[in-house]
Amino acid sequence: MNTGVIISLVGIIIALSLLVVMVMKGINIFIIAIVCSSLVAITGSLNVYDALKVDYMTGFVGFLQANFFIFLTGTLMGKIMEITGGAKSIAKMIVRWIGKDKALLSIPIACGILAYGGVSVFVVSFAVFPIALEIFKEADLPRRFIPAALTFGCSTFAMVAPGAPQIQNIVPASTLGTDIMAGAVNGFISCAVMFIVGSTILYKMVSKEKANGGHFIAHESDIFDEAEATNSKRENGPNGVIALIPLIVSILIINVKVNGKAIVPIEVGVFIGALLVYLLLNKYQDNAKIVGHVGDACKTTVVAICNTCAVVAFGSVVKSAVGFDFIVNAMTNIPGPPIAGAAVGTTVIAGICGSASGGLGIAAPLLGPVFLAKGVSAAALTRTMAISSAALDSLPHNGYIVTVTNGLCKETHKDAYMPIFWVTVLTPFIGTIVAVLLFTMFPGLP
Repeated sequence: MNTGVIISLVGIIIALSLLVVMVMKGINIFIIAIVCSSLVAITGSLNVYDALKVDYMTGFVGFLQANFFIFLTGTLMGKIMEITGGAKSIAKMIVRWIGKDKALLSIPIACGILAYGGVSVFVVSFAVFPIALEIFKEADLPRRFIPAALTFGCSTFAMVAPGAPQIQNIVPASTLGTDIMAGAVNGFISCAVMFIVGSTILYKMVSKEKANGGHFIAHESDIFDEAEATNSKRENGPNGVIALIPLIVSILIINVKVNGKAIVPIEVGVFIGALLVYLLLNKYQDNAKIVGHVGDACKTTVVAICNTCAVVAFGSVVKSAVGFDFIVNAMTNIPGPPIAGAAVGTTVIAGICGSASGGLGIAAPLLGPVFLAKGVSAAALTRTMAISSAALDSLPHNGYIVTVTNGLCKETHKDAYMPIFWVTVLTPFIGTIVAVLLFTMFPGLP
């Protein structure tokens, strides 16, 4: 290894460390990405101007072009579900079916169903939180476990399950030329394992804390028995089954194929779902405000995707640095089955980015061709990369984790993060191991 490669590797490590630290401190991601990209360029034998003008912007614009409408339609679906009360009605229905006495099961399942239907995880979390608050209070469960219950349901088994119209499925599928149902059999088994393991861990953690005297302690900001009656149109709220229909329709038309081809593109399918929500639940929202709500959804989309684009763009600069080939060689030559290397590479990159979608935006086009050449099937690679992206992405600097823990639930990382870690990092890691083993032993399964 020559001196230039060593300097480049040191620069990449320092830049990645700065990325994590500055994100944790709440510094704007655009500033962070440009600063860290410049550092990588300087240490990686790149012209700084060309690195930012060409490499950075190529990665930024490429991800934007490929995924903007996916982000937009998903955000629209979530927004309409939110303003009509559809998301909350579905969550309440699931809780009624399962029972409030099984709070630790009902909350993740309610979140999982909504996330699998394509609703934004942020919308899901905000919709289910008031319900979780009521349930945890009634059952006298320690409040600090609410973020773990929410994030487990939103960002693990449902997010990466075959057929879910979420970006974690879409990015590797579109990059590798497969579809979001790729690796379905092994994928569903792996996700089932994640759900069982995560639910067990969550239950045991809460039970142990209760046995040690833990109980529900309300925060000053907590509001119980939310007064939805202030809006007469939502006094009773929509029927949960009716609210669920658009999600089911959306999933079906996205995944059902005719002559091997999907009926409609993913973006169209999600948009149709959003349109159905609006039509079926129209009476529960104010039509005079719909244009404003759509505008808000568009603004949210731009911010969300550009944040991810900035991370992907940073990765594009890293890819051009002289030291990156060494990193790729290390990841692609991990002992054992080739698919294990793809899993490790994906989860490491996602962890560095603090984002599953951002990590996949880098890993899929970079590692995908390498492992395809090693004989890994495109379907197996698609599913393994999707599942493995859900592990280390949930480190403390993950934007969703920060928002739910600190912003929504008003808990500190000190109190709430370790339960989150066990169900959103360890659990998907176990799911990844299962996926790797299954695809190694049964590579021919659909």
